[in-house]
Amino acid sequence: MTGDDDLVLALKHNHETAAIPVADRAMLRYVDKLTRAPATVTAADIEDLRKAGFSDAGILDICQVAAYYAFVNRIADGLGVELEPQVARIPHP
Repeated sequence: MTGDDDLVLALKHNHETAAIPVADRAMLRYVDKLTRAPATVTAADIEDLRKAGFSDAGILDICQVAAYYAFVNRIADGLGVELEPQVARIPHP
């Protein structure tokens, strides 16, 4: 989707060292924590997102998307849903 294979590889390897904007890094740090250790998320994590420039509505969106993705994946895993083979992607203009 990005057309930047190097960026994709950098993000897969470590979003903390990828060449991305500070706000994106803060968002990914929060989503990673929410996904891996949700009980450890604190008000300080939310404040870090605000400091990075996210509004409360934006923070809610980030949280909802991450939580929904985790929910859907757990439902699929719990039911043994198998992934469809990848189809060719249409290149972005």
